[in-house]
Amino acid sequence: MSSLKVAAAQIECRPGDVPANLGLHLAAIDEARGLGVDVLVFPELSLTDYLTAPDVPTLALASSAAELERLAEAAGPVTVAVGFIEEANGAQFYNAQAILGGGRVLHVHRKINLATYGRLEEGKHYAPGRRIDVFSLPHPWTAAALVCADTWNPALPWLAALGGASLLLVPVASSVDAVADDFDNRAGWDVNLRHTALTYGLPIVMANHCGSRGAVQFWGGSCILDAGGRELARAGTGSGLITAEIDYRDVRLARSRLPTVRNAAPDLIRSELDRLRHDGPFL
Repeated sequence: MSSLKVAAAQIECRPGDVPANLGLHLAAIDEARGLGVDVLVFPELSLTDYLTAPDVPTLALASSAAELERLAEAAGPVTVAVGFIEEANGAQFYNAQAILGGGRVLHVHRKINLATYGRLEEGKHYAPGRRIDVFSLPHPWTAAALVCADTWNPALPWLAALGGASLLLVPVASSVDAVADDFDNRAGWDVNLRHTALTYGLPIVMANHCGSRGAVQFWGGSCILDAGGRELARAGTGSGLITAEIDYRDVRLARSRLPTVRNAAPDLIRSELDRLRHDGPFL
């Protein structure tokens, strides 16, 4: 399948209300299936909403939870990325994104770069993930998921691309003043995502929250970029589903013109990291 129809579901979640949010997910999945969507991405922590101080023991779900199984069944042939608080072995809690399809959970990505700066305190509530895995979509497509701040660590999109991803799913929870009052979050995301897509020939589906939660204002702006960093679709500030067609031939062309993945020099990076561990002040 050379082309994929991809979508971002920009929903206004209900804080801490998993049953209500489950209903929002089911409605969006039903709409996406009606539109012939192949891949659908929901925002970060979409089943619980993005909470600055989550009641983690109450809201956490196992990756085998009935809620995820219900969404996986509803997804049918669509690959769906859903955000949730995962409870794993040893009572470890993760900010996680479940990849669902064919009636089952296909993969879980645990957020690696936990945002603990500005007004964000994820490091107080979640353990960091340790892996970036690539999973299969309809041939020849493959994908990786990076949650929000994961994409701001330059090494993580690089690793996803080197791991073989040809599509990047980016669920986020970006509010207007999360970092600082004078930090333009929306403009920063535009630069970040366009750079990643262009540098690695990597189409991106980004899904953000929308609406207000007290003093927190999510700016929406979910978007879909092609392998050249060009915008194919953009949401406004309210709820809605955006879709676009992406073509694997564009990925091949972008990577032949700008062979960043081919020239990534991982052996050099490995040796330099070893040297910095020995000589440098930070590692």
